[in-house]
Amino acid sequence: MSKTKIKALGEIALRVNDLERMQEFYEQVIGLELLRRFPKMAFFKIAEGYAGHTQILALFDRKGQAEGGEVSAARTTVDHIAFTIESSDYEAEKQRLEGLGLAVSTAEHNWVHWRSMYVFDPEGNEVELVCYDANV
Repeated sequence: MSKTKIKALGEIALRVNDLERMQEFYEQVIGLELLRRFPKMAFFKIAEGYAGHTQILALFDRKGQAEGGEVSAARTTVDHIAFTIESSDYEAEKQRLEGLGLAVSTAEHNWVHWRSMYVFDPEGNEVELVCYDANV
C-alpha cells in the first residue's frame, strides 16, 4: 500500500450552537483572522497552508436544522483542536488567557518536546496552544 500524498491540513469545521459567541472567541481570544462571515458560517485563517489552500477553521451554525437539534460535546467525536505558537510566546499567552478569566491547564509532551496549554471554547471544545521546546 502506498503512502498518502497529503501535504497539509486544509480545514477544521465545527458545528456550533451560538455562531456569534464562537466567532468572538476564535477572533478575540484565540486571535484568528476572520476571512469571511456569511449568515450561518464564519471562516478564519489559521495559516498560509499549501498550494493555494489557506488553512481554515470554519464554524457552521447548525441551530434549528433537522439533523438532531443542538450540538453537544457528548454528540461529537472532536477531542480537541490545536494551534501552534512560538515557544517565546508561551508564558505571555498563558497569562493573557488567564487574564481573560479562562481556566488554563498545561502539559509537557517530552517524547516530541512540546509544551501545551489548554482552554475550552464557549461550547466546550478543548483548544490547545502548543509550541516546540527543546528543553522539554
